[in-house]
Amino acid sequence: MGTDELLLALADPGQIAALSHIAQDGRFSAVAAEAKRFPAIKDSDAESVLRFRPDLVLAASFTRPETLALLRRAGVRLVVLDRFDTLEDVYASLRLLGHELGQEARAEALIAQCRARVQTLADRLKGARPVRVLTAGAYPFTAGSGTTFQDLCDHAGALNVAAEAGLKGHAPTPSEKVLTWNAEALVVTGDRPDGADIRARLAAIPHYRALPAFKAGRFVVIPGALMSSVSHHRIEVYERLARALHPERFR
Repeated sequence: MGTDELLLALADPGQIAALSHIAQDGRFSAVAAEAKRFPAIKDSDAESVLRFRPDLVLAASFTRPETLALLRRAGVRLVVLDRFDTLEDVYASLRLLGHELGQEARAEALIAQCRARVQTLADRLKGARPVRVLTAGAYPFTAGSGTTFQDLCDHAGALNVAAEAGLKGHAPTPSEKVLTWNAEALVVTGDRPDGADIRARLAAIPHYRALPAFKAGRFVVIPGALMSSVSHHRIEVYERLARALHPERFR
């Protein structure tokens, strides 16, 4: 999804041969409506990609190695993006893709817009006490340092209690220790604004159910397509999370 979102932001329509099929799925894509204007690659195997006779293929470092090897063997120009964790990583990807597409000016303009939004948000939050947050889900993992969630916290006036406790990457949630982390709010992924769907699932997990933040109903619900974004669309999550945690700064 990250390469699809970057490509749609920079390319002329005629430069896009196809996008991944999930680009059209609003559960995962922040650009689903726009993506429906273009053909979809039904699978991520090399044959499905080559059917569109592309000059350039965008992939991620976690793309299957055999797929990348077949694409290289076919002589296709291949760009593999391997940095996703921070906004600076996004800027680097925008510049790389802008160069490959001959859209350097468009890439720099988008980066400037992003920097302006981030600075405006930082000015609003200046001096605000960071709110202690934990990302929670039905799977027994939480996000520590070195993750996109940490990047969200760094820009939204939040303190990631899992990172504070020493967790790195996506790690199993320590069921007993999490009760001592003093999380003031739970950041969850859900498609319903009230978070009723994810709350019901979390209620079945004892260590989440016991948290004061859970009992008080202190949830921040972020749509899945945005929560997982590794493109410039993550700035919208910075803004949503900051508004939820620091409403007094947006009156």
